[in-house]
Amino acid sequence: MEQHTLIFQPSGRRAKVAAGTTILNAARKMGVGIEAVCGDNLNCGKCKVKVMEGDFPKEGITSSLGHVSRMAEKDKKVVRELHEEIASATSDEARAKAQRKLDKLKKKHAELASEEMEENMRLACSTTIHGDVLVFVPESSRTSEGVVSKAAGKIDIELKPAVRKYYIQMEPPELSDPQGDFERVRDAMEKQHGVKVETMDYRALQWLPDIIRHDDWKITVTVWNGKEVIRVEPGKVEMNLGMAIDIGTTTVAAYLTDLETGEVVMTESMMNPQVKYGEDVMSRITYCMLNPSTGLKELQDTIIEGLNRLVKNATEKLGYSHNDVSELTLVGNSAMHHILLGLNPEYMGAAPFAPVIHRSMDIKADRLGLNILPSGNVHIMPIEAGFVGADNVGCLISDQPHKRDEMTLLIDIGTNGELVFGNKERLISCSTATGPALEGGEIEYGIRATPGAIEDIRIDPATLEAKFKVIGSDKWSDGKMDMQAKGICGSAIIDGIAELFKAGIIRRNGQFNPDLSSPRIRMGKSKVMEYVVAWSHETAIEEDITINLKDVRAIQLAKGALYSGCQMMMRKLGVESFDRLAIAGAFGSHVDKEQAMVIGMYPDCDLNKVVFLGNAAGDGARIALLNVDKRAEADRIARQVEYVELALEEDFNERFGEAMHFPHMLDKFPHVEHLFFKEKTKV
Repeated sequence: MEQHTLIFQPSGRRAKVAAGTTILNAARKMGVGIEAVCGDNLNCGKCKVKVMEGDFPKEGITSSLGHVSRMAEKDKKVVRELHEEIASATSDEARAKAQRKLDKLKKKHAELASEEMEENMRLACSTTIHGDVLVFVPESSRTSEGVVSKAAGKIDIELKPAVRKYYIQMEPPELSDPQGDFERVRDAMEKQHGVKVETMDYRALQWLPDIIRHDDWKITVTVWNGKEVIRVEPGKVEMNLGMAIDIGTTTVAAYLTDLETGEVVMTESMMNPQVKYGEDVMSRITYCMLNPSTGLKELQDTIIEGLNRLVKNATEKLGYSHNDVSELTLVGNSAMHHILLGLNPEYMGAAPFAPVIHRSMDIKADRLGLNILPSGNVHIMPIEAGFVGADNVGCLISDQPHKRDEMTLLIDIGTNGELVFGNKERLISCSTATGPALEGGEIEYGIRATPGAIEDIRIDPATLEAKFKVIGSDKWSDGKMDMQAKGICGSAIIDGIAELFKAGIIRRNGQFNPDLSSPRIRMGKSKVMEYVVAWSHETAIEEDITINLKDVRAIQLAKGALYSGCQMMMRKLGVESFDRLAIAGAFGSHVDKEQAMVIGMYPDCDLNKVVFLGNAAGDGARIALLNVDKRAEADRIARQVEYVELALEEDFNERFGEAMHFPHMLDKFPHVEHLFFKEKTKV
């Protein structure tokens, strides 16, 4: 197969790639980070790169626009399929949906053609390589490690871990007593500790004869679930380690835990390495579907490698080996759960949204390729239904609404929003497709929470002037800045839109107010209205950072999904209010609860009723790690919670449309309405 040289700048990475490979797929294999929010779905426009032209003697190549495609066969195929879908549609709704997709794709290419083709810009996901080429990845398209904050919460739990260590002393065999080594361990365990072990893992059995003779027949035995010996060590060993892991769509957090004390001895976190395949669950499911022979394996290998890095980093910092970790407990949404296990997630993406398995699972670590003690156990928490997964079950056993008298609305805000409502009498749940907008995705200048990302925005209603702060600096932009802005993170998007609404710059329907005038309010280059948050001299990307009408629409869709989910569940239980609003998720903990209520992310309530749980899913994984009874409770709760599929509710679309208004088309918000802009009545 014909191959060509591909070089990326500014990283300097180079490789030979097969003709016809897309720039994005080549970047993934070469370890070059390029944003791909939509998972190669041709609709986010975040993967723009610049194809350099000319002779590059230092690199030994001649790069040309003629060496890459203008519109890839992949795009053309999608266009053809959409035309066929429009022609064969059996309903106006299906025809309109396909037409919108087609218009969006054509517009994306039209924008490039009219505004950026002269600058040699291309979409990396749809541009194929047909000759030697040098590609520059602009800062706006580069992925970067986010500031991942998923600190361990305080939990109070009876310690009953599945893994225990026991020190035993045995008598050596004699001719008159030639009992086998395992049987001696078994008998000593029962006699000295009252534990009746039944089996020994094959790998432990292989090490057993040498180890028991190493230290005068004194050993430490590691037992899982009171029945199986999974490790033997010479002498007395007291440190007993396990790890709880929360696999989020965007971030992954791992808590290395002392199973004897319950203390978290090390926390490690990272961006989910699967983000290069798409920032939301549907993008990753779509990637698996579009690449049936390799997609699922690629995604599984990517997360396994990431988890192994977390284990390695956490243990080495404390001077331990990865083999010293005897058990993992894992939570994640249904898609992350399936991909980790190598289970096809495709059928969860369409009605009736059935997963491959609901209940919890216990799997040997080496079966999954996880680098802890090979004979160690990996406990996968159960999932509820649809996209309400093991992470939500973790939230439940952490916050325990099923044991409360008060009506609790529990919202886990992330790339996939998961909601639970009720009390000990009855609990119902649903999932909402919030998408990556709340974490900076699908936003024109949205970026992850990295140093330089705008994290706080304030707008003066009198002057319509803005000031902002960025991650990594405590100074506001109207003072002496010590760091320039690179983009806007998710919590600041909520701040910014709430501020635009409070200042009257945008109206309840999300449209810009034509009656207000300011240099910051203008028609943008993409022919939509926008508000300038940061002028180019205040940014590291040498252009103005704005919030535009498309960004407002993306947040309206996300917050509308959350609000209508809350509303539908309250209606299901026949109540109009709640006693407690619990916000889970590391992202949720960074949201200003007042600003979130101003835009209508959740129903109006006394702000004192709003509590932040932090990473409740991760706390739930730790609880399951430290107490085996909680695993049974998790299985039980997962089956008791009633799942509501919002898309099948008769008037959901109507409710969703109402919830897209700020803060809502009909519902009142007495606790924050004093903050709203009051439009002057025209005489």
